[in-house]
Amino acid sequence: MGRQALLPEWVVPVVPEGRVLTGTAVVLDGERIEALVPIAELDAACPDAERIDLPGRALMPGLVNMHTHSAMALLRGLADDLPLMRWLEDHIWPAEGRLMGPDYVRAGTELAIAEMLRGGTTTFNDNYFFPDVTAEVAVRVGMRAVVGMPVIRFPTAWAQTEDEYFRRGLEVHERFQGEPLVGVTFVPHAPYSVDDSAFERIRTLAEELDLVVHLHLLEAAGEIESSRREHGMHPLDRLEKLGLLGPRLLAVHMTQLSAADILRLARAGVHVVHCPDSNLKLASGICPVAELDAAGVNVCIGTDGAASNNDLDLLAETRLAALLAKGRSGNPEAVPAARALSMATLHGARALGMEDRIGSIEAGKQADLAAIRLDCIETEPVHHVISQLVYAAPRCQFTDVWVAGRRLLNDRSLTTLDEAALLTQTRNWRQRIATLPTEADA
Repeated sequence: MGRQALLPEWVVPVVPEGRVLTGTAVVLDGERIEALVPIAELDAACPDAERIDLPGRALMPGLVNMHTHSAMALLRGLADDLPLMRWLEDHIWPAEGRLMGPDYVRAGTELAIAEMLRGGTTTFNDNYFFPDVTAEVAVRVGMRAVVGMPVIRFPTAWAQTEDEYFRRGLEVHERFQGEPLVGVTFVPHAPYSVDDSAFERIRTLAEELDLVVHLHLLEAAGEIESSRREHGMHPLDRLEKLGLLGPRLLAVHMTQLSAADILRLARAGVHVVHCPDSNLKLASGICPVAELDAAGVNVCIGTDGAASNNDLDLLAETRLAALLAKGRSGNPEAVPAARALSMATLHGARALGMEDRIGSIEAGKQADLAAIRLDCIETEPVHHVISQLVYAAPRCQFTDVWVAGRRLLNDRSLTTLDEAALLTQTRNWRQRIATLPTEADA
């Protein structure tokens, strides 16, 4: 890749928060952002750069989806309108038990990546089995991925014992350590499904390897009492006792929080991932985002998996996150549009320890970018660009996406995935899934 000069109508760099630039070109040199240059000075500054005109479009950092189970895109709509544990225990876990394997994960991840790219997402933080397969697909397509080393108390197709979960996970870490598009985390499933011994090993290894711990936490009512019955303490007390309540912890959902809990998280430096669509659909509760943000907690946004959402539309999640924060807090000034956009970009990068590489449009960072049309019926007139992005723009108005300077979406067409073949593959999986016996048949 040579030098490219992207010429949008607006640039939304995210840093500083709320700024919008006009008359500005973003110059890429290979995989990195070289400079932001006034268009009037572009010929003199970068005479050799290929010009890419983006009229009517805002150029922003690619969205960072901070929590998803990408391969579960194949289970989209399989079991809806159910509470969390019935959804998991009666439908999702049995289906996964019959389907799980590399081919399933490969096909589901391809579908998820295609959807995310077409929605302006350039990085996804994944929590699923066969993370090696997820990473392989991401590298082949050219998308940035952080894959998790799963740990859960019961046997799965990925691993049968605690020791095997750790052995196989560490093999994935070793294999992709030098791959620039892939990061690795620990993903213990949840406090109610992971034993103390596993959490202790995770704490030790996370410190040794400098890794994030990505954990479902306080997702639904009942978790606190269940923890008190099983462990004699609140889940946050248990995690603190085990040495995990700190800046390495990426706590997903967090709908069951008291005011004291929020201050505790802020003091500990815990990052919180808000998944508003999934939490609402499962009636799990609402994360107190406005209060967390006001307390100084780094809040970022995820979609969760398409089996519980039912989409991977991070732009829509960003809108809902802002609106829920206002409605729950009773304050229309809570989480304004610019703050919500930061949560969907830079805050996610910060939680992953990647703030120096992605999440904003700054010289020296990776060229992970998304261009979105605002010159459409749905988003005209454009009085305030960031407000239009967060409150009005649909994901179908994203036209172009770059990851590490490589154009993966070009005028709405994927450049590294065969869309027709992907749809055929997905429909074949739908037919296979339709033949699975239900719990009533068992």
